[in-house]
Amino acid sequence: MRFEEAYSGNVFIKSKQNYDEAQAVIYGMPMDWTVSYRPGSRFGPGRIREASIGLEEYSPYLDRELDDVNYFDAGDIPLPFGNAEKSLDLISGFIRQLLLNGKIPVGMGGEHLVSWPVMKTVADNYDNLAIIHMDAHTDLREEYEGEPLSHSTPIRKIAEYIGPKNVYSFGIRSGMKEEFDWAKENGMQIHKFEVLEPLKKVLPTLEGRPVYVTIDIDVLDPAHAPGTGTVDCGGITSRELLASIHAIANSGINVVGFDLVEVAPNYDPSEQTVNTASKLLREMILGWVK
Repeated sequence: MRFEEAYSGNVFIKSKQNYDEAQAVIYGMPMDWTVSYRPGSRFGPGRIREASIGLEEYSPYLDRELDDVNYFDAGDIPLPFGNAEKSLDLISGFIRQLLLNGKIPVGMGGEHLVSWPVMKTVADNYDNLAIIHMDAHTDLREEYEGEPLSHSTPIRKIAEYIGPKNVYSFGIRSGMKEEFDWAKENGMQIHKFEVLEPLKKVLPTLEGRPVYVTIDIDVLDPAHAPGTGTVDCGGITSRELLASIHAIANSGINVVGFDLVEVAPNYDPSEQTVNTASKLLREMILGWVK
């Protein structure tokens, strides 16, 4: 697939047309083959793009405009419906090409399992990678009902791959007792319920390291983002999540890739969730692509 011909439909607002000159590349991973509750996140990337057209191009939080960043929207990776293993392989190959070309990968899901091949490929490219993970759920299971390829397993997979002490989870409020026990026994940091304050304490320890950030939209309370597959009450506000994105931006750490996943627009006819997601992505791009 030639990147300049990758996508002919809607693109994220202010996406540039030249792949070669881009600092960052936006791409969609429209997969929900393994979800355990409500499917539909495969429609997330397209609807986030559509909602982005209503965004202001200027961020008053960061005093920066989208024109200040050169990013290219490569469209959605064409994934074979129902085939999780092949889909993950295709995502890995796509990311390898981006990294080979010196691009920062900016992903949109899709279920959270799609983050696993991205994080693994980024870890293969950057020594001493750290993961910042914001989510309602631990995602530390080894399998779900006998299936190791599940949206409840990506953080366990990357923790085992790069070492649990290199993974930092925030906003967690749901998971099996065994998952919390495993994290504690293996030195992985899980910060329950909150994001911003514990994140501020962790960020100085990550200076000088490459960092990948993965955000599940369900870290937000369902009042702020009802359009997701596994809603869980007691989450953070959109204001706190924005402040957390800005804390990362202002910390000066080296963000080498990031994604926003689990937006399932069909469960939110108000379109609040896709509009929130598009603004979050704007702030991530403006704050983290230097």
